[in-house]
Amino acid sequence: MDLSSINWLLLLASLMVAATPILLAGIGELVTERAGVLNLGVEGMMITGAICGFAVATQTGSATLGYLAAALGGAAMSMLFGFLTQFLLSNQVATGLALTLFGLGFSALIGQSFVGVQGIRVEDLNLGPLADIPVLGPVLFQHDAMVYISLLLVAGVWLFLTRTRGGLILRAVGENHDAAHALGYKVVRIRLMAIAFGGACAGLGGAYLSLVRVPQWTQGMTAGAGWIALALVVFASWRPWRVLIGAYLFGGLTVLQLNLQAAGLKVPVEYLAMSPYLITIFVLVIISGRSRASIGAPATLGQSFHATT
Repeated sequence: MDLSSINWLLLLASLMVAATPILLAGIGELVTERAGVLNLGVEGMMITGAICGFAVATQTGSATLGYLAAALGGAAMSMLFGFLTQFLLSNQVATGLALTLFGLGFSALIGQSFVGVQGIRVEDLNLGPLADIPVLGPVLFQHDAMVYISLLLVAGVWLFLTRTRGGLILRAVGENHDAAHALGYKVVRIRLMAIAFGGACAGLGGAYLSLVRVPQWTQGMTAGAGWIALALVVFASWRPWRVLIGAYLFGGLTVLQLNLQAAGLKVPVEYLAMSPYLITIFVLVIISGRSRASIGAPATLGQSFHATT
């Protein structure tokens, strides 16, 4: 194995790109779960966002419109979940799994005419002199706008949850929906807004895969990214900055295993490819041995709310 063949600056820069889809999906799911809703349909919302974003971007030539369509597509899928769980009081786990299956099938259906279509080129953001800084410039300041938007989203979610009245109300709903209802807060409305935000973020994450990471449309191209985003929320103990760290760790593992393959590491390719997922499962197994309260999970996570008065 020749490690000298690995460009470490390029690897670090690629890490940020690889982490962005799961960071977007993860931060959206964190907000949803802090409101007490467990939506396992992240994969379905991501793949829907991927095809919606790709279809609109290739037809209009605008990545911005593509991202907007992806956010709307992911939010629309999440509202299907919201209607079933918040109004019809269906089981959140079963409904989320059904949403994933529906999203995978629906995206495959509407994406048939886009297979093999060349994606558009998404330009990097021009940050002027910052991009010319030695070492730091290529790593931190030569990316497309969505990389920086994902970082701003993490900061914004942290500020919202910890520094605003709205964030306090959302967390109160997630901790004790009956008490929040008794205080006059609209629990279902708050949860629906959180679900829509999570769906929009998942859609953006999916669009980033089809517009930047690949860029093309391929059936099932999310390849488990939605499940990784779900695991990241648990790994992060429902804290925004930890989601960022977890996403970048996973992105680093993904990029590193590709570089190790190129460097000639004498390990079967399949083992390297599955290593990020195995590490994620290992972390979740360790965390699962602890109580819900000790890992910071919302007290009413996954529980249906029904106003009796």
